[in-house]
Amino acid sequence: MIELTLAEIADAMRGRLVPGAGGAGAATSIVGESQTDSREVRPGQIFFARRGEETDGHLFAAKAVDAGAALLVVEREVDDRVPQIVVADATEALGELATEVVRRVRERGGLTIVGITGSNGKTTTKNLVAAMAERVGETVASAKSFNNEVGGPLTMLRVEADTRTLVAEMGASAEGEIERLTAMAPPHIGVVLTVGLAHAGEFGGIETTFRTKSEMVRDLPESAVAVLNRDDPFVSKMAELTRARVRWFGQHPDADVRASDIDSGADGTRFTLHADGEARAVVFRVLGEHHVTNALAAATVGLELGLAIDQIVDALQSATKAARWRMEVMGGRDGITIVNDAYNASPDSMSAGLRTLAQIAKPGGRTVAVLGAMSELGEYSIEEHLRIGLQAVRLRISELVVVGREARNLHISAINEGSWDGESVFFEDQDEAFAYLERTLRPNDTVLVKSSNSAGLRFLGDRLGEAFA
Repeated sequence: MIELTLAEIADAMRGRLVPGAGGAGAATSIVGESQTDSREVRPGQIFFARRGEETDGHLFAAKAVDAGAALLVVEREVDDRVPQIVVADATEALGELATEVVRRVRERGGLTIVGITGSNGKTTTKNLVAAMAERVGETVASAKSFNNEVGGPLTMLRVEADTRTLVAEMGASAEGEIERLTAMAPPHIGVVLTVGLAHAGEFGGIETTFRTKSEMVRDLPESAVAVLNRDDPFVSKMAELTRARVRWFGQHPDADVRASDIDSGADGTRFTLHADGEARAVVFRVLGEHHVTNALAAATVGLELGLAIDQIVDALQSATKAARWRMEVMGGRDGITIVNDAYNASPDSMSAGLRTLAQIAKPGGRTVAVLGAMSELGEYSIEEHLRIGLQAVRLRISELVVVGREARNLHISAINEGSWDGESVFFEDQDEAFAYLERTLRPNDTVLVKSSNSAGLRFLGDRLGEAFA
């Protein structure tokens, strides 16, 4: 974070400064990062004592001070060993401080903000964009999937005076959330990847999802750039909602940055990248043809950041995986491959994962889909789980292993399809599924582990990866 005095920090978040027992006063400067988890606090940092659904950060303020916190942001006074700023709402204060830090750095000039949203692919695209931006200069990018009202500001607060690019993943579970994040860090480049059924239960349907994702580009000024997916009909409609210059990506012939000659396999995807009248062959080692869309979005941003096409190709070819638990290739013993893609799952990404599994099957080996529930689908849940089970059959997946009661409709759909020569098995918990798979997997099998984060199958994927390492 840029250097600010305690008085400036208190003013930014409309708080009341309470000096600490150590004598720190309003003129004392703070430069440390901000944390909302006391276990992550390091000396000199700021601890925000948020009240969450399950616990209260104020209960951990003393641990934060023990770990070296230089400042507490609290809603009630708790520990006088260090200065405290008392605010009405610690989460809102976090956003207000982020807004002030980004504003000051923007005013100094030299900072480009890239905002990325979409129903699928945000983290992968963010990682690719960050790898390109680092070739321009100092870059700050979201850690993990820090893309909400807490993670977004925490990322923004890492911006320093010499930061050239801020790459901010911006997610939402309700209307208005992306708008709040873009208000904190107004993008120079706003990227929209897809509009799908992820979080449909919370949003209330695809039209609400469209309105929410379009918040990324609606308020962009004419000087900004909207990077939009030409292949997605909902994203394409957003061109009508923005004043910004539009740059298209996709496989559509009208796209400014597009891919052709796509060939997906077990070692990644090969395609030809077309951009600004030039064409280059790309060996993209991130598994899954659907990630080509993310690569094209990142390439479009790279061009806007001033990179040459050869630099963009080099960055894409240097990427080896999307992110932790996203099409992560594990295993290897007896030719058994475990693909752990169980960090998130929407109907679109589940479908893409199954298509990839079918494409990368090894000669003489089986394809095994280990699937858990897709969460946050609301009224679409039963229908979409049934559809994915049917798709597994139609793609001729060798075996379907369904884990968890909430995913049972996947199993029911598959076994009801009489034309299928394969089989589906169902387990209530991961231990049962692991024992079954450890016993039944055969040499050269390829296994996809896929579920929403809440279903927790990423841990089952890790266990399988270790067991067959």
